[in-house]
Amino acid sequence: MTTDKQYFIIDFDSTFIKDESLDVLFEVSLQGNPEKDEVVNEIKKITNLGMEGRLSFSESLQARVKLLKANKTHIQKTVDLLKERVSNSFIRNKKFIEQYKKDIYIISGGFYDIIYPIVAEYGIEPSHVFANEFIYDANGFISGFNTENLLSQTKGKVLKIKSLDLKGDVFVIGDGFTDYEIKESGLANKFFAFTENVKRDSVTAKADHIVPSLDEFLFLNSLPRAQSYPKSRMNVLLLENIHPEAVRLFKEEGYNVETVKGALDEDELCERIKDVSILGIRSKTNVTAKVLENANKLISVGAFCIGTNQIDLKACMRKGVACFNAPYSNTRSVVELTIGSIIMLSRDIIGKSNGMHQGKWDKSATGSHEVRGKKLGLVGYGNIGTQLSVLAEALGMEVYYYDVVEKLQLGNAKKCKTLHELLGIVDFLSLHVDGRATNKNLIGEAEFKAMKDGVIFCNMSRGHVVDVQALANAIKSGKVKGCAVDVFPYEPKTNNEEFLSELRGLPNVILTPHIGGSTEEAQFNIGQFVPGRILEYVNSGTTYGSVNFPQIQLPELHNAHRLMHVHDNVPGILASINNILAKHNINILGQYLKTNESIGYVITDIADDVRHHEDLVKDLKSIPGTIRHRMLY
Repeated sequence: MTTDKQYFIIDFDSTFIKDESLDVLFEVSLQGNPEKDEVVNEIKKITNLGMEGRLSFSESLQARVKLLKANKTHIQKTVDLLKERVSNSFIRNKKFIEQYKKDIYIISGGFYDIIYPIVAEYGIEPSHVFANEFIYDANGFISGFNTENLLSQTKGKVLKIKSLDLKGDVFVIGDGFTDYEIKESGLANKFFAFTENVKRDSVTAKADHIVPSLDEFLFLNSLPRAQSYPKSRMNVLLLENIHPEAVRLFKEEGYNVETVKGALDEDELCERIKDVSILGIRSKTNVTAKVLENANKLISVGAFCIGTNQIDLKACMRKGVACFNAPYSNTRSVVELTIGSIIMLSRDIIGKSNGMHQGKWDKSATGSHEVRGKKLGLVGYGNIGTQLSVLAEALGMEVYYYDVVEKLQLGNAKKCKTLHELLGIVDFLSLHVDGRATNKNLIGEAEFKAMKDGVIFCNMSRGHVVDVQALANAIKSGKVKGCAVDVFPYEPKTNNEEFLSELRGLPNVILTPHIGGSTEEAQFNIGQFVPGRILEYVNSGTTYGSVNFPQIQLPELHNAHRLMHVHDNVPGILASINNILAKHNINILGQYLKTNESIGYVITDIADDVRHHEDLVKDLKSIPGTIRHRMLY
């Protein structure tokens, strides 16, 4: 049965929508019923038995409807809920559904009154929707269903498609055993097990193809689609307990997402990254040149933190891998921890608290001071330093700062010309510098000697900026009255590894396990921000916020193909691109170019009806100096 005509048979429940519509109707109708949970669980059990083929469909349907106490008002509420529960890949590919609506049939064991209002918004005609029919009593309550409807019977979908007598190739997309029965009966060329919402092993075992999204189905069959390459074929690896919000956003886009609780060392990451398109890390995982040698599918790296010194940004750039971070999302969390630590250390709260736990009552003001009127020194006056400056002034502190980059001071903060000038003035010193190699041991023995006696010291930046042994010596000598340290030169890769440091056991020392930005609020914000930047880059080519690519903010792509070309920053690349486009008789709709000291980034939007894609891409990739080429549509 092979002709030029194609028909697409699409299931509704757990395929077109994310849920089983009858289950949702039960949820709605049972609101306020004390037996709700018990009934819903029984319904779901019956549904799954039917979907897995362990209970005949007619038996499953009869059993479920028998338990149903619903009316037309409940039907409408269910429809309204399910309009917001259409499968993500169907939403993305609404244009395909509208374009092929005459070839699409919705055939479901569900009920027409629920199904049609939802699929109608996608252009599906009522004559192409086949489902069961409720019977209502005089008061509008469901009293049963039409048992003469073919779809109420065992193998009802088979009977219905046989009655349609479709002349052409028939493709079935669904999540249940009843969908497979269409292929089994010889009425369909292929059965595609749809797993975006639910995966049933007994069904996938029977499938010609397993499709985790509609994008995958369209790709396999060379049909028009929202994604040029299915994201279900692209892997996201998220390390170090990245917030579940990031997982949700990537999965919602259709990616395969794998999470790892701890960090990975270089050899482990070399192995795990081979099939990864997007990598998410925090501060403990190092993305080295060696790692990148094994990352032939890698498109982007996201640092779910402020710092990026753990990433070889130049090697990523040379590989055509765009990197993003979260420069602002956890700023407030770090500032609050610093302020809290300053106050606790100034009041000797740690010593007093430890004494209380040992039964010691030491009610004394000796060595306990207010922070008001004291001088706070900030080394680094970036996003965190400036916000800390504002809050410290609100507490009545005098703020001084030193930064190698010229920064406009906020409020009454005073700039110091040198680091040593700052060190000799302040009562409290807080570090907020980045992790560049030149900052290693920025604060060492000489710097501690330059500080006032009894200074309180905080490091919430990077572990390697402080000589830890010199700090320990300064604490023991009394030069440093107290300190708070959140970052260390070496940090355990997992929570199971012992933390070792010269600072353990020292008095009036607050040690925290790199949690400056680890508030639920900050991690949620980061979990939203970084995927947002990465998805913009993958979906549209926008590099706004990238820490290693030329930054371009692009308009949305409409009715066009978008070509993205990363190359060595040498003369003539743009001309070569345009000559190739002219050779293929392709019209340019828009073009954007940005360079940095090493690479150039060209984005070209071309006409929607472009032909000879493979030859075009081959020619563009052959341009001398090309690092990476991608095409979106």
